[in-house]
Amino acid sequence: MSGTLKVRVDPNKCQGNARCKSLAPELFELDEWGYAHEIGDGTVPAGLEDKAWLAQANCPEIAITIDEE
Repeated sequence: MSGTLKVRVDPNKCQGNARCKSLAPELFELDEWGYAHEIGDGTVPAGLEDKAWLAQANCPEIAITIDEE
């Protein structure tokens, strides 16, 4: 992988299961209702790429997308 990864949570799909937060707390936060969103602009810091892919793979609503820039 040569580019930077960015994660994004689709708020219309997220159901608040918080698996992403459990698997990658460095990348995701929960709002006051328990729905997830990416931290900051969603840029995945070096060394956390595997956690981003793991969170995406474990989202039951398929609400997480990962883009390579």
